[in-house]
Amino acid sequence: MRHIALPVILLVAACAPQPAPTPAPVAPVASSHGAHDHRTVNGMTANELIQHFGKPRLQIVEGDGTKLQFAGPNCFLDIYLYPPSSGSGAPRATHIEARNSQGGDVSAQSCASAIEAR
Repeated sequence: MRHIALPVILLVAACAPQPAPTPAPVAPVASSHGAHDHRTVNGMTANELIQHFGKPRLQIVEGDGTKLQFAGPNCFLDIYLYPPSSGSGAPRATHIEARNSQGGDVSAQSCASAIEAR
């Protein structure tokens, strides 16, 4: 009986719920004076984005969506625009991604600032 008790205790202990790890806090992104906070890019139209960042390096239209890509000295900023859910009105920016020339993720804020500084 003693030989069975230890494995049963270990099995029950292994099945006990464990606390979920707490995520690391995210530091707020500080924007320099005159720089555009990438979070406010959401909701902009293609014309507003072009006025702000200049001519896009790439524009791809697929279905209802449009991707505008702006190039900085060391990064690419991809901004995806979709029509409002109501179906009427100009497509607006809903998603932003930034990456370096090797394809690695970079801060959208720092990439937007680099594009603005050109």
